[in-house]
Amino acid sequence: MPSIFVLVHSPSVGPSTWRPVADHLTAAGHQVRVPSLLHVGAGGPPFWPRVAAAVRDDLRQVPADSPVTLVAHSNAGLFLPTIRAGLERPVAASVFVDAALPARSGATPVASPELLDFLRPMAVGGRLPRWTDWWDEADVAPMLPDPEVRKAVVQEQPALPLSYYEQRIPVPAGWEDHPCSYLLFGPPYDDLAAEARGRGWRVAHLPGAHLHQLVDPAGTARHLVELGGAA
Repeated sequence: MPSIFVLVHSPSVGPSTWRPVADHLTAAGHQVRVPSLLHVGAGGPPFWPRVAAAVRDDLRQVPADSPVTLVAHSNAGLFLPTIRAGLERPVAASVFVDAALPARSGATPVASPELLDFLRPMAVGGRLPRWTDWWDEADVAPMLPDPEVRKAVVQEQPALPLSYYEQRIPVPAGWEDHPCSYLLFGPPYDDLAAEARGRGWRVAHLPGAHLHQLVDPAGTARHLVELGGAA
């Protein structure tokens, strides 16, 4: 049975970051789901159970015996073990796309101490600005060169609470019971790609900025099919 691609966006942005890739995969004959995580920051911590539940609930719309290929971008990679643990269905593969990696065991902090030091002065009433507002225009423009795409991505971004980045996400034992791989776009994720290779995962490189799936959705889709082992 062909695997269904489940494209999981970072909770810092929104599902539009995956829609062009989803369109290419669909046009190539693959089934695709793009769960929305836009409301996971609406309540208090912990946030990771709501991420796992959002993916599980979205997949209730497909047959329970359908295998899935989980694809996580950016800090959605940290949630992939809990997503996998919450699914009572076969997982054929997982692909981390320019993504943070979960700890090998224990719990994974969402943000490093250095990132938290950067974020805390931005918080107003416990909430942060939208992700693209953290950075200078010189950093954002290369990631979102198309004005219409940029408008869609920027408008749907949530203003997450600082506590989202202060959480630690558990890493359930046995989550890595299927092939995992890594698709690198570029720095600073090259060190994480090297770590993925050290874990014995397949690693591919599609050079670009952090949201390169919006710039080259066709190339990204092709790599996902190759890395995910889809028929």
